[in-house]
Amino acid sequence: MKPIVLILGPTGRLGRNAALAFEQDGWDVRRFNRKTDSLWDAAWGASVIVNGWNPPYTEWATDVPKFTAEVIEVAKASGATVMIPGNVYVYGPEAPDTFHADTPHAATNPLGRIRIEMEAAYRAAGVRTVIVRAGDYIDTEASGNWFDMIMTKHLSKGWLTYPGPLDTPHAFNFLPDVAETMVALANKRHELDLFEDIAAPGYTLTGNEMADALSRITGRTVQAHTMRWLPIRIASPLWPMGRKLLEMRYLWSKPHRLPFNRLAAMCPDVVVTPLEEALARAIEHNVHPDKTVRTGGHAIAAE
Repeated sequence: MKPIVLILGPTGRLGRNAALAFEQDGWDVRRFNRKTDSLWDAAWGASVIVNGWNPPYTEWATDVPKFTAEVIEVAKASGATVMIPGNVYVYGPEAPDTFHADTPHAATNPLGRIRIEMEAAYRAAGVRTVIVRAGDYIDTEASGNWFDMIMTKHLSKGWLTYPGPLDTPHAFNFLPDVAETMVALANKRHELDLFEDIAAPGYTLTGNEMADALSRITGRTVQAHTMRWLPIRIASPLWPMGRKLLEMRYLWSKPHRLPFNRLAAMCPDVVVTPLEEALARAIEHNVHPDKTVRTGGHAIAAE
């Protein structure tokens, strides 16, 4: 009998990739529909619950604690392992530049505190939990993240619009790699501690390095430009989401990295997708139809 995984938020960027990765590994994938499904019924019999629910920033204060309590209650009753896409919000601006599993969760801003409290709730509940931690996502399609909405929005003009200083190292992860990490850890869930915090394989890049990689892929010069935050600041008094974006702006100026050596030791078959291959797949929807993107010496036609 195939093991069952329940994907919460299956149409979101993480949920979509996770569902595909688990299916490819032979799992029975249940995609939760919040309009029609009961969480209790959907979770019953599932070995793993992937919590891909991610409400807008402006709704985190109300929705994240509610969703957390619901998932914990169901996982306690069913015995399922909960897998959560972790981020780097929990550490705060004063944290060291390298984020390890034992780096203190010392963020004091509202969004950081919400994530800290969420993770602490799972740990305190005694539910088998795996945090799969990652930086900013690079997806295989436009899914509303920084990479596709801001950074590569004007790639056809040869621009990379970068939200921070162009020489500051920043953590990025290719979403299929995050999903593959979840599958590998799900298959080893009985060998893991009750609460695990494991970084997915990823990249540490500056804006200039990303522009250079995109130049090699597209075969044209891509110039990195620093994004102007002033319009967001001006709009923020009347735009709640703008205030939240400004709250997290420090992560674009704070150098940080997520080493994944622990995952490599535990799951050596999970490897990071070569950067140029990941970027090529991420921008296929964003290049001119008669252009190609290059990866590993091979040309991939844009669809």
